[in-house]
Amino acid sequence: MAKKKTSKKTKKKKEEKTKEKTKEKHKEKAKENIKEKKEVIKAIFARERVITESSEEARNLYNKSAYGQILEDGRVQLSLPEALYLLEKGKIQISGTRKKAITAEEFIKKARKVEPNFWIRYSVFQDMRKRGYIIKTALKFGADFRVYDRGIRPGEDHARWIIFPVHEGETLTWYEFAAKNRVAHSTKKRLMMGIVDDEGDVTYYEIKWMRP
Repeated sequence: MAKKKTSKKTKKKKEEKTKEKTKEKHKEKAKENIKEKKEVIKAIFARERVITESSEEARNLYNKSAYGQILEDGRVQLSLPEALYLLEKGKIQISGTRKKAITAEEFIKKARKVEPNFWIRYSVFQDMRKRGYIIKTALKFGADFRVYDRGIRPGEDHARWIIFPVHEGETLTWYEFAAKNRVAHSTKKRLMMGIVDDEGDVTYYEIKWMRP
């Protein structure tokens, strides 16, 4: 009889320990969820760009992953492709003119009003980022984007390519094609074309100058 009583007590203690461990796990998970919510950065849609709040998490977007550029007041200015990419990854929350958070679909509609070919450009941006490249806008060079080799950050070295996103059904004249070549040549960068199909998949072609 004494053995049976000891066995019941031991079993009860084990059950209590298991319950305590389960409670601790739930508490830790709740803490992690709260922490994740806090790390979501608030931002506002400002037509051709998106501006984040001034916070350490926002500045880490640039410091750790080279997203956007830091403004004098500590906020971070993101290009539209950068903002959508971070929105889809749950890193930022973007508010529209009514201060209401907007979805990715709503963001795309707004972005298309500013840039009619936004989806084509974003398809290339998203694909390059997923491949591990840092890709930035290149309007001052007369191109859509500039792309840095893997492991290279802006400021450490020059971009390796300038890239032009093009839909697979789009037609380029020889004059337009030559103009893109001249831009690459004048900026001392390699020319790349990102051909986007109707499913958003991208095929890349690097164009090189050849002398006979």
